[in-house]
Amino acid sequence: MFVPKRLGAVAVVAALAAAGTIAMPHDAKAWWRGGYGFGLWAPPIVAVPPPVYVAPPVVYAPPPVAYYPPPPRVWVPPHWEGPYWVRGHWS
Repeated sequence: MFVPKRLGAVAVVAALAAAGTIAMPHDAKAWWRGGYGFGLWAPPIVAVPPPVYVAPPVVYAPPPVAYYPPPPRVWVPPHWEGPYWVRGHWS
């Protein structure tokens, strides 16, 4: 009954110890600054899969242009706009 709790507690402590060890500051051993401890001046070998080229679509058809007619014009009858008389006009 207590085994899963103790096992979980041990796992948490081990994970925290590992994270602390990884996050601890240390000097960088870059290959261009003196090698990997033996003075090896070669860059690391990295295996990368070849690039994948995907064929473009056969035909690119842009979406149809939406046509929106202009809004209908409305006749505004003559009226007073404050102290000014405004003649009738189309909006």
